[in-house]
Amino acid sequence: MNTGSEACHVLPRAGGPRTWAFGAARLLVIGLALGWLYGWAGPRLYPEQQRFGFGWGMAHGALMPMALPALLMGRDVDIYAGTNTGRAYKLGYITGINLCGLVVFGGAFWRPARRCNEVAGVVRHERPEG
Repeated sequence: MNTGSEACHVLPRAGGPRTWAFGAARLLVIGLALGWLYGWAGPRLYPEQQRFGFGWGMAHGALMPMALPALLMGRDVDIYAGTNTGRAYKLGYITGINLCGLVVFGGAFWRPARRCNEVAGVVRHERPEG
């Protein structure tokens, strides 16, 4: 008998076509929003006569996946700064790419967890104290 105090071990349902379509639609909306963000932020994040370090590398790495639509449409956009500090910039760049992937794909396919009792169909009855 499940009293609700045990750990919940309910296997997730396999996603059907509707679930995948909804995830793909969210991915598209997030992609469009990030594409707009790249159009606004791209020119501001590559100032002239500057040597770029870790923080700039994170920003450039986060923007790099957002540059794909612009590159596919024939625009020549910056995705990496040639004048950088070396290893610190590269570490920031890799960190930015990974954080961007986490936000984009995590946001597109994230499903809020349901409470175990709701999933298992368990009804809790309150006990009187005393």
